[in-house]
Amino acid sequence: MATITRIDLANALRNRFGLTAADSYRMIDIVFDEIEQSLINGEDVKITGFGTFKILSKSARIGRRPPASQSARRDGRQACRRRRPAGAWAGTRN
Repeated sequence: MATITRIDLANALRNRFGLTAADSYRMIDIVFDEIEQSLINGEDVKITGFGTFKILSKSARIGRRPPASQSARRDGRQACRRRRPAGAWAGTRN
């Protein structure tokens, strides 16, 4: 599986729509900034055909440090999760 980078997205925008490099990077930044701000504000982000992004709160737990085989406390945190739409991309991982 290949990794798609910001440069790859910018090049695709440039090739498809004839944008300048600066404009294509600006468009990518705008899209991801909007997604980020919505998640920070506690809103779910739904992109039809791609999935829904939401923030999950994970509680504190006891973890394990493999090298030392010791237990370690893991603080609670928030994590972003993307859920695929039902039936999308059959046979691929989430």
